[in-house]
Amino acid sequence: MGDLQTDQGEALELRFVPVAEFERLRAARVSPVDRVRAFAALARINTLYMIAGAWSGHIGTSFSSLEIMSWLFLNELRDLDKGPAACDIFFSSKGHDAPALYSVLIGLGLLPADKLHELRRLHGLPGHPHVETPFVQANTGSLGMGISKAKGMALANRAAGVERRIFVLTGDGELQEGQLWESLGSAANRGLAEIVAIVDHNKIQSDTWVDAVSRLGDVGAKFAAFGWHVARCDGHDVAALERTLRALDAVRDTPKVVIADTVKGKGVSFMEGPAMKAGDLYGYHSGAPGEEPYTRGLGELLSAAEDLFERLGLGPLATETRLRNPRREPRQTDNLIAAYERALVAQGERNPRLLALDADLIKDCGLIPFSKRFPDRFIECGI
Repeated sequence: MGDLQTDQGEALELRFVPVAEFERLRAARVSPVDRVRAFAALARINTLYMIAGAWSGHIGTSFSSLEIMSWLFLNELRDLDKGPAACDIFFSSKGHDAPALYSVLIGLGLLPADKLHELRRLHGLPGHPHVETPFVQANTGSLGMGISKAKGMALANRAAGVERRIFVLTGDGELQEGQLWESLGSAANRGLAEIVAIVDHNKIQSDTWVDAVSRLGDVGAKFAAFGWHVARCDGHDVAALERTLRALDAVRDTPKVVIADTVKGKGVSFMEGPAMKAGDLYGYHSGAPGEEPYTRGLGELLSAAEDLFERLGLGPLATETRLRNPRREPRQTDNLIAAYERALVAQGERNPRLLALDADLIKDCGLIPFSKRFPDRFIECGI
């Protein structure tokens, strides 16, 4: 498992990329593909900065979605300059990738630069997407609802005589939700071709493999069976994203879905899903990294970004630093999860008919000891 932050670490110096460097990149004479690669690399640095500074957030799912978000905002979404009420629509149904979305919006000047320092702070940026934030087009709410929301937006726009494309990003664990599959048929029957769903297929839901919870099977075939046009690509290969989305331009009579194969924690070697040891839980789903993994991860991200800037002829990458806000701890804490997991195991030993059912929250709900002690009496239901 990853080394999540548990100590005070008040003196930790955090590093971020100022907006001026994003502006310099956007003004450079480089190809759209190269610009997005470098933009996503800068946004990863700032996403890590925001989460470390907030002492909270979701690194893995933010990193897996950054090439997708960067391409959409730099090349697909029309009329961004007219504001969120008039431009094409993007929102994330999975929602835990909010820090990635904020870093993209700040890099584009669509959110104030000082918001970079205000993740999960009062009057700052909320930890989960909220519509009071400019260009956040939908709250996350319960998982599985994104395509239903996109359908409502599409029908409202049609009734108003407004042409707006809608891109909705879902997680692959989210595909366990029944509502998502119920939403597909009528979207195809109504020919809602303005909807493009993108599955961030990083293969890990919260802290374990999707296949270990509830194997999805052939996701593309399932979408196709409901009448959706299906495409698939590497979600970190920007050139492949471009080719895939351009091919979808010709599909004008049915909604589309892109299965984007991604890596949870992409960009930091030891945070990436494939680095997880067999039997471990994924350690970078939620929470801030400790001082050592932050420093090591930042080093990898800076090296990648600096290399891209050099190859694009942009010279050295300028960064700035800020000390992390102190973490205020209560004088006394009682760990409810630890007490609950001990009590549950004790009850299981006394009552052989006791079962535990989990909804993809085995760590957060203190069910790991019970699942190991009574594997035949533990049932993972998925999201």
